Amino acid sequence: MTATNVEWLVSAQRPNVFRALLDARSVRTWMVPDGMTSRIHEFDARVGGRFRISLTYDVPNAAGKTSARTDTFHGCFARLVPNSEVVQTVEFETEDPELQGEMTISYTLADAPGGTRIVARHDNLPPGLSAQDNEVGFRMALSRLAAVAERWVAAHPEPE
Repeated sequence: MTATNVEWLVSAQRPNVFRALLDARSVRTWMVPDGMTSRIHEFDARVGGRFRISLTYDVPNAAGKTSARTDTFHGCFARLVPNSEVVQTVEFETEDPELQGEMTISYTLADAPGGTRIVARHDNLPPGLSAQDNEVGFRMALSRLAAVAERWVAAHPEPE
């Protein structure tokens, strides 16, 4: 089993980034690679709370992990430390043994000049999931997460 580790700087304070990690509407926007759309089936953002999400390719001939064009996964929130950490366990819903197994995704937030540094880690990638492809998808998602958190700040300026 392999892992992916990505760091990203967000021009928003930790509470805004933490909120974007746990808000279902925000997750639907940022946790989706280019060329896919997201559907949230279930999302209970609390320790022990479950989630289930499908990502569907926009192009007709794409190969999904779960079905012809879709990757569906489920999991739960294993650890939540307000404004500091989110840890999830995740599994693909698939019959393919190369894609089965529980993975762990963690997001650690730290203050950084101008905002928040996110360290995102995806552990226990199954053999059928390329670490390189996973890193590309992770970077796309973190870029979108940053945009969501930064837009929220722009829409809700702090009082002077």
